[in-house]
Amino acid sequence: MSAITLRVNGRSHTIDVDPATPLLYVLSDDLALRGPKFGCGLGQCGACAAIVGGRAIRTCVTPVSTVAGADITTLEGLGTPERPHPIQRAFIDEEAAQCGFCLNGVILTAKAFLDQHPKASDAELQQATSTVLCRCFTHARMWKAIKRYAAEKA
Repeated sequence: MSAITLRVNGRSHTIDVDPATPLLYVLSDDLALRGPKFGCGLGQCGACAAIVGGRAIRTCVTPVSTVAGADITTLEGLGTPERPHPIQRAFIDEEAAQCGFCLNGVILTAKAFLDQHPKASDAELQQATSTVLCRCFTHARMWKAIKRYAAEKA
């Protein structure tokens, strides 16, 4: 076990954990965050995404020791129920959620990509978000929400 300090959603947390522990388990079990979800456990579905260093990463395959000291943003760190982040507001306005399991990955992946590529084409944006798997197939509404956010951001 080691004391590892993480900066999550703007707050510093020191935890005593095995350095090889997946970041997902620290976020969900130690910090009680419910945005990142355990999906496949292999880094393939995107349900566990968080933003680290401006990029969406898969926390289920990221050892916590590799992100010590980095700024980590989860879905909870974007906005609040009273003041959602613009991308969260776009998803609400477009009614882009059904079961909600993939939303964490879709929202954080789209946000991180658009932050780095604000003038991305539809094809580039679709490619960037294509690695997040949705189980209930609300893709059309999610795509409208992402496009709404991209247009507002530009």
